[in-house]
Amino acid sequence: MGLEGKSPDYWEEATTYLSHSDEILAEIIEEKYYPLLTSKGNVFLTLVRSIVGQQISNASAESVWARLENAVGNMDPESVLEVNPETMRECGLSYRKASYIIGVAEKWKSGMGDIDWESLSDDEVMESLTSLKGIGPWTSEMILIFSLLRADIFPMGDIGAIRTIERLYNNGEAMDKSEITKITESWKPFRTVATWYIWRMTDPDPVGY
Repeated sequence: MGLEGKSPDYWEEATTYLSHSDEILAEIIEEKYYPLLTSKGNVFLTLVRSIVGQQISNASAESVWARLENAVGNMDPESVLEVNPETMRECGLSYRKASYIIGVAEKWKSGMGDIDWESLSDDEVMESLTSLKGIGPWTSEMILIFSLLRADIFPMGDIGAIRTIERLYNNGEAMDKSEITKITESWKPFRTVATWYIWRMTDPDPVGY
């Protein structure tokens, strides 16, 4: 995939726009401008990494991912399918997550690996990925952000991002979906970049998928 190692070409425009339109983001961007979001250019790898990260902390996900990479070696469908599910569980994956990863690897070998993901719209990517068992909107949005570098994605199901928005914009008090949406809508058409910097306030180390 041509996006490997690349950062979005819209980043400077986006950070300028967000800094002018949102005082809170302006401070975060000034303090934490680098590093930028960078794509690994590998939808399968990012998908497996996102499954690992479902509903656990970034620190826990990094630990499990490191063990899984060590067990699998080259993170491709063929290598994944050579690993015993019990070995995956010993890496820290639940039985369910291990089954999801194996299912994705099987689907990749049977045709999904041939899809030109960069040519698809955001909605088409979401529709294709959420057809897979264990892949919901959040995981699909991680692909759109981290692999395909789409500019305008906010993962409403990301609890870390939501809690950080509540802390930054509402003194830590809970906000309903409509209130969160009102804030994130103001970040259009660069919600991905805003999300990246919100995440930087959630965890000191940059999120990576």
